[in-house]
Amino acid sequence: MDGSDIGAQRDRVVTEEEWLQKWEMGNIGFHKEQGHPLFQKYLDVLLNGRSGLRIFFPLCGKAVEMKWLVDMGHSVVGVEVSEQALKEFFSDYGLPYCEQPVPEISGAKMLQSTCGNISLYCCSIYDLSSSVLGKFDGVWDRGALVAVNPCDRQRYVSLMISLMEKNSSYLLVTVSYDPNKHKGPPFYVPESEIKSLFGNHCEIKCLEKVDDLSDRHRQWGLDYFLEVLYVLKFVA
Repeated sequence: MDGSDIGAQRDRVVTEEEWLQKWEMGNIGFHKEQGHPLFQKYLDVLLNGRSGLRIFFPLCGKAVEMKWLVDMGHSVVGVEVSEQALKEFFSDYGLPYCEQPVPEISGAKMLQSTCGNISLYCCSIYDLSSSVLGKFDGVWDRGALVAVNPCDRQRYVSLMISLMEKNSSYLLVTVSYDPNKHKGPPFYVPESEIKSLFGNHCEIKCLEKVDDLSDRHRQWGLDYFLEVLYVLKFVA
């Protein structure tokens, strides 16, 4: 199989309603209760010895890593279409928060921790921009690029690039498997596509490939499933 061929996935579309339903039904096998081992292992690459950073979590769900970063003194901004996911994040940690509208985006709301260092937007990521969010020193992109519809990847990446400060670090987790055996999500994003999407804007380095095949993946009909971690450096 050609490593850059994503097969029938090219035209696959998952609607916002389908994602909302996953949260409503508790069908969230993608959520990692204990956090992600690659995040823990490569946290220093993201932070690079710096303190008080602004870190962005696209399609954040209720990622536990957001709480870890805040406990280290950083601030976190996330975006997620499921309000349920965001409310579960705050309730899981007993964190008080307030809700407020987002003036620039009709129907959107922001859930912000009372102490102000966690701001989670409930809306489509494509409604956001640097004028709403500002810019970021780092990104943790796990379950985000691999979850957006393949036809929307260029749009997603253009937005992400517009949100990056100079000298920021972007940790990106993709998945690798035979896309003719599973329709996704998560979608297969080959290394060649990472290079074509991001290559003109940053340095790309593959940090690690991890065999992550589980019974869940075998039920999908797969015989291999890798997680691939990249660091993207947005140099000045």
